[in-house]
Amino acid sequence: MGAIYLVRHAQASFGHGDYDRLSALGERQSVRLGEALTTREVKPDVVVAGAMQRHARTASIALETAGLPSEVAVDEGFNEFDHDQVIVAYKPAYKRRAVLLADLARTGHPTRAFQEMFGEATERWTRSDGDGYSESFADFAGRSEDAVRRTAARLGKGETAVVFTSGGPIAAVVSRLLSGGDDLWLKLNPVTINTGITKLVSGRSGLTLISFNDHAHLDGTDLLSYR
Repeated sequence: MGAIYLVRHAQASFGHGDYDRLSALGERQSVRLGEALTTREVKPDVVVAGAMQRHARTASIALETAGLPSEVAVDEGFNEFDHDQVIVAYKPAYKRRAVLLADLARTGHPTRAFQEMFGEATERWTRSDGDGYSESFADFAGRSEDAVRRTAARLGKGETAVVFTSGGPIAAVVSRLLSGGDDLWLKLNPVTINTGITKLVSGRSGLTLISFNDHAHLDGTDLLSYR
């Protein structure tokens, strides 16, 4: 059987002008991830990443740290959904970032307030028929699953792939493999951890989930983050 490791990118720059860049913490997490790949003796035959900067940077640092080849195939199917559009569709005033940040600051607990608001926004998206969004939730989940199956198709017997992607696609793939539907995605997506590792195996019976969101490499450190 082949193995596929789905790796969530390291922490991006939430609250900054260019969210897609890794934060200073994200850079450190990526080094730790590379060390974890070495410890686990993961030697990929195929490396894939979404087309986002945070995917590419996480891959670059982790692969270099692990002493692994740096050739990465890009598959846009592993891209995250458009967070900004999902938020603005929920509350159009948040098209102005200053309004969003001001509302969050007024709560006195901006991180918690963001999580609550974002949970409501993503639930609205999953319940909609896609009207008002550039990508419906069904299309997003479908293309995430398709991307994993494309990766599986590239593997020979006993080969391994490492995929650098985002929490949304990982949660979509896992929820479909477990037949949990949209409700399960809503529960899994918020708890995906930066550089968390999800393992699938690919065999005659198709794809099987082995583990979700493994982050043992972050235990005992100050590197744990969800956003």
